[in-house]
Amino acid sequence: MDRPSLYPPHILIVEDDMRVRNLLRKFLTETGYMVTAAEDAAAARSHLGSLQFDLLVIDVMMPGEDGLSLVKSVREHNPVPILMLTAMGEPQHRIRGLELGVDDYMAKPFEPQELVLRIGSILRRAPPTEAPAKMELRFGDCRYDLAREQLSRNGSVVRLTGTEAELLRVLARHAGVPVDRTALGLGSDDTTNPRTIDVQITRLRRKIEPDPRQPRYLQTIRGTGYLLRTDP
Repeated sequence: MDRPSLYPPHILIVEDDMRVRNLLRKFLTETGYMVTAAEDAAAARSHLGSLQFDLLVIDVMMPGEDGLSLVKSVREHNPVPILMLTAMGEPQHRIRGLELGVDDYMAKPFEPQELVLRIGSILRRAPPTEAPAKMELRFGDCRYDLAREQLSRNGSVVRLTGTEAELLRVLARHAGVPVDRTALGLGSDDTTNPRTIDVQITRLRRKIEPDPRQPRYLQTIRGTGYLLRTDP
């Protein structure tokens, strides 16, 4: 990753094959990217409606709505860079994808290292994501420094576990917007379990809420996930 940024680029993987999806999520996360994964076009649309992404990796062949249809609808209102995955020997899909505005394509099977190189190349060509207007978020007695990714309460730094820090970083980046539980999975086997995420959220609430039993700032959004509400 060569673009300077307060945050690592956020990539959405849209792939119906669970094995491939999990391998890509694991590899890209270990490379340093922030990764959200969707198993089909419907799940991808849900993520796109609530999160901001720096790049999409979309497989063409998926059950239901295929990748080309998803690309077409995304391109109607979103200029986010797109890398398309196609089956070997199907040039018509690659041609159609380029016509619809994808930035690059890769034929399956492929080497993960080549995917990382292509993603880096696309991101270098893309205009930088707009930086947050606020460099510090306030919620009650707490302050969160977006640049340092540091939480303080009443002027004292709050110690967070690695998982708590990652959860807060994602929620702070999307402050005021509901974040799906799967987007909070953070790419690890442990935190992809919704129950595990709920437990970590409960622990994080103890560190930022005046009354963790009645959360005011780290709120549960039923059917979606969580939202970090901030003060003006």
